[in-house]
Amino acid sequence: MIRFDLLIIDDEHRFAELLVRRLNLRGVTCCVRHEGQSGLDILSHKKFTLILLDLQLPDIYGTEVLARIKKVCSATPVVILTGHGSEKDRQECMALGAHAFMHKPLDIDALMSILTQIGGAAS
Repeated sequence: MIRFDLLIIDDEHRFAELLVRRLNLRGVTCCVRHEGQSGLDILSHKKFTLILLDLQLPDIYGTEVLARIKKVCSATPVVILTGHGSEKDRQECMALGAHAFMHKPLDIDALMSILTQIGGAAS
């Protein structure tokens, strides 16, 4: 069985809690950070299978967080998850190396499909 460790960087506490519950039921271990900088900080000492990143964060805009993530752990796939992202945001994120760009509400089956693809590629 493939183990998935997911980092969720999203300032919406309730959304993140519900997402963690749903992912835990599917065997995914989750770590949540509610600010961009705290998400970046944990990457200095922990590796993740996938990072789920919101664009609207209280301290650093998501595209900047994405650029910094790609500098410190370029091989880790990052999925952008946003409720307000524009086509310009999508293009910028994909150019910065995002694996996918998804809109809220999240399609959990689509996310699990991405995790399965990543897990299969990593094994």
